[in-house]
Amino acid sequence: MRKCNLRIIGIPEGVEKENGAENVLNEIIEENFLNLGIEREMCVEEAFRSPIFVNVKRPTARHIVVKMAKMKDKERILRAARQKKITYKGTTIRLSADFSTETLQARKDWSDIFKTLKDKNLQPRILCPAKISFRYEGEIKSFPDKQKLRDSVVTRPPLQDILTKCLIPEKRKKRE
Repeated sequence: MRKCNLRIIGIPEGVEKENGAENVLNEIIEENFLNLGIEREMCVEEAFRSPIFVNVKRPTARHIVVKMAKMKDKERILRAARQKKITYKGTTIRLSADFSTETLQARKDWSDIFKTLKDKNLQPRILCPAKISFRYEGEIKSFPDKQKLRDSVVTRPPLQDILTKCLIPEKRKKRE
């Protein structure tokens, strides 16, 4: 279960060998969050690099996945991480929630629509876990799946023109 998991992105390989991956999070908290009221010692169940194997063709370091004992701890850390730039020994890193593979795939399915909306300057956002949101005619529109977006686009011809190529059902794409 990934609800309590936190993903640390940008930590160089081998850093966790000195003190253990569990202590990396404590060092990040000590360096960045002490003045924000987050305790230094939070209950970490386990921490590890993901995936287990090292791909030499991949230019970036593997992520560290930290399993927290309490979901509230994870939420407080993520909330604080959104407010400021996070560093680890001078290197900028990112903290994010650890999503399941199904959620990651659902988020990836929005990529073509996201790019089209961004090109048209409609300020798109991928909301948690896998909804899309964008600004259209002064209002923020939010859709949980492509079918609801298709149904809404039918009533708005200018938006339909923008998203026609992205919203063609898969069966039609294969025929063309």
